[in-house]
Amino acid sequence: MQSSPGRITLWGIEVFVATAEEKSITAAARRLGASASAVSQQLTNLESALGVSLLVRNARPVALTPAGEAFRRRAQSILNEAAQARAELAVAGGQSLTRLRLGAIEDLEADVTPQLLVRMAGQLEGCQFLLETGASHFLYDQLEAEALDVIVAAEMGEAPDWAEVHPILSEGFVVAAPRGMLDGGGDVLRQLKAHPLVHYTTRHHMGRLIDTHLAQQNLKLAHRFELDSYHAILALVARGIGWTILPPLALMRARRLLGELELFDLPVAPLSRRIVLMARQGVLQEVPGVVAAELRDLLQEVVVAPAVAAYPHLSARLQLA
Repeated sequence: MQSSPGRITLWGIEVFVATAEEKSITAAARRLGASASAVSQQLTNLESALGVSLLVRNARPVALTPAGEAFRRRAQSILNEAAQARAELAVAGGQSLTRLRLGAIEDLEADVTPQLLVRMAGQLEGCQFLLETGASHFLYDQLEAEALDVIVAAEMGEAPDWAEVHPILSEGFVVAAPRGMLDGGGDVLRQLKAHPLVHYTTRHHMGRLIDTHLAQQNLKLAHRFELDSYHAILALVARGIGWTILPPLALMRARRLLGELELFDLPVAPLSRRIVLMARQGVLQEVPGVVAAELRDLLQEVVVAPAVAAYPHLSARLQLA
């Protein structure tokens, strides 16, 4: 049954957000599994209820009015709150979880996250999974805004009071260089200074962490390349462009290159990071703990064991919680 004008509904808000994101009524209808006419009617009802025009519908692509831009921010928050309420009520009422919004760092996207979703789908029957992949700082923001239910990210300082934290993995950073560039028996730091550093972007937490650590060691290293993809960084290193500093988890994203790379301990003070799973306390009850346990098992199988097999000295650099 269609809602009457003057009434704001969650469905109307969802239709508006989909249209704003797709920039097309037809595309929004396809995404929502509705007809274009039904989507158009919901938008008309919402605009009537709010007393403003939200969209410039004759524009190609469909554009937001200034009022639409303002309402979009509120609309996404409303949908996030509704999703959070559904999760809380389902758990409180003993019902099975119907939706889980998971965020994970890019380091896990190739091998770990797909298998984690398969395992969780077997445990949470009837649950819909939504995956967001991104940098740690982005995932933290999404969890705080309640746009995600669970995140797997690098720890970034003290956890907020509202969060439950499950430690997953601790890893020490290492130097990766093309085979033959460095003599491990010599002065590694002196040799590294003779070649450019291929740096992870300082726009992200990981790059800033490395940059700060080097500054604390009074090291100024020349670098021509600053990238946001460890796969691309390692491809450059394998071709002899330079060397890099990275955590072993990132190294395993470029397995095809392992035969062309050598690993060395940092020739300065050690640097490490901890991967954690974080969720809002009490909302999903046992689910975050179950996801964390499955993730540890997968990391041992898919990352830790192969990494140590390829580079035995990494056993001291990769420690599951």
